Amino acid sequence: MIIKNEIPILEYDDASKEVISPKQDVEELKLPKKCLIAFLSECVDEYAKAHNATIAEEIITFSHVVKIYILHEGDEDICLIQPTIGSAAAVQALDILIACGCEKIIAVGSCGVLADLPENAFLVPTKALRADGTSYHYLPASRYVELDEDAIKAIERCFTKHELPFVTTTTWTTDGFFRETKDMVKYRLEEGCEVVEMECAGMAACAKKRGAKFGQFLFTADSLANVHEYDTRDWGLASHEKALLLGLEVLREFN
Repeated sequence: MIIKNEIPILEYDDASKEVISPKQDVEELKLPKKCLIAFLSECVDEYAKAHNATIAEEIITFSHVVKIYILHEGDEDICLIQPTIGSAAAVQALDILIACGCEKIIAVGSCGVLADLPENAFLVPTKALRADGTSYHYLPASRYVELDEDAIKAIERCFTKHELPFVTTTTWTTDGFFRETKDMVKYRLEEGCEVVEMECAGMAACAKKRGAKFGQFLFTADSLANVHEYDTRDWGLASHEKALLLGLEVLREFN
């Protein structure tokens, strides 16, 4: 049944079959149960090459080729992928991954800070504010989407093991990178969002819809905390390799 609304993004079809399947072009692809989604620039390809990863599939888009790597480490294989940024593109990749066998997914990437937080600090979102568009196609309308509790605990265990400081947080997921206005930043901060990024709510909603476990951790990059002066800082580049290694370790111990 379609839940109807005057606002189109709030309408949701909870029953009828999808016209296009995420497995449409990858019918025979079977992937490992665990996957790391890493928004970490060139270090993803570099790590895959250095560790003799195989390419299981390439997701061909009009502008990019997204490689699905398989890492053969230890007792089980792990998928590694860097999708195009943005909720819609990331969720397209995630939907394919889940359809092809991925059940436990950890994502990692940078975030902008709304609060006064230093660069390269680690945060673990427990829920995401749904200011994106994609999440509303996967779950009925709500203000937030919760991340999977088991995935959150797996991340926290890994960070605690390495005595790595972190805080749990609520993240603001938005498609409108250039519409993070001064008043909106204040408003989001007032309601408990300490950071902002572009994919978490969409990916969490997709995973819930498809029955997969999804968690994410973030590291701080640019700062919107001073609404009078935007600060790119160093985009959190110092955390990229560290975040990749942490994400893989979380998955190895995510049982």
